[in-house]
Amino acid sequence: MVSAGVVVFALLLVLAVVTAAMGIRTVPQGEVWTVERFGRFTRLLQPGLNFIIPYIDGIGRRMNVQEVVLDIPEQSVITRDNATVTVDGIVYYRVMDPAKAAYQVQNLQAALTAISMTNIRAVIGEMDLDQTLSSRERINSALLAILDGATDPWGVKVARVEIRKIEPPENLIRAMNLQMTAERERRATVVKAEGAKAALVLEAEGRREAAFRDAEARERMGQAEAEAARMVAEVASGAGADALRYFVAEKYVGAFQAIASSPTSRLVVVPMEASGLAGGVTAALELLRTAPGGAAAPARAAAALPARGVPPAAAPVVAPPGSVPPSGPQGAGPWSPG
Repeated sequence: MVSAGVVVFALLLVLAVVTAAMGIRTVPQGEVWTVERFGRFTRLLQPGLNFIIPYIDGIGRRMNVQEVVLDIPEQSVITRDNATVTVDGIVYYRVMDPAKAAYQVQNLQAALTAISMTNIRAVIGEMDLDQTLSSRERINSALLAILDGATDPWGVKVARVEIRKIEPPENLIRAMNLQMTAERERRATVVKAEGAKAALVLEAEGRREAAFRDAEARERMGQAEAEAARMVAEVASGAGADALRYFVAEKYVGAFQAIASSPTSRLVVVPMEASGLAGGVTAALELLRTAPGGAAAPARAAAALPARGVPPAAAPVVAPPGSVPPSGPQGAGPWSPG
């Protein structure tokens, strides 16, 4: 039978183990616990091994001191221009003073959610719809300043506030799409009109430049013709009427040769003045042979006119197909059938 001393020893041993377990606390990393003595806050337990007085001290609140992500529920917000948008967001906060966070506010996350939703409505309600859709960074900055100041008495530091979604209603989205399409069409029309205007301006400038070049070319041609006429006049003044008849005969023979050598000509009509032309050519050749000073005057005349290849005596005469030209040296005179 077990004696009373053994029972008492066993009871004392169990009491000692329970007392030691109650006085030793191990706090995990990222948490801070509060110690309450008879219900009153006394101190904080940091991560690691801690000791408290059993039966007198107790663990009050287990506070997470890591950065926490708080999801703000979706809500409908009315902008200043009476447009309804659906908004939700995220708040990043961290407990800096565990004692205040534990005892200055009853439910920290619920309080942060409520104050965030209220201030989202306040900030967006002061903005137009276009500003709300295009100024998300401005909304985030305004909410961060407001929430950080409001949660300071709670020992909480709000690190960031992010608006995730700002969504107008479906009918407003359709109207915005129509507006965007009309604006893009207007821009396309303006760009097309500007392109057409630029094309017309460039075309007009091209015509003006071409007109200037044509006028300059005509002016140069006129100067060249005037210079040629002056040189011919100088040659004529030196060689006399015989040199002029030589030049006229050379031109006449060249024109007649061009007509006779045309592949489309089947009949060449020799004018009555052909004998006179031959006589003029013969006189010019005689002038070349007998003129004093040799060929100085014709040489000046040849320098004044473009080189064309003067025929030996007269241009060859092309007879109609089927005709037989008379025998004899060329240049003795024009030949005509019949």
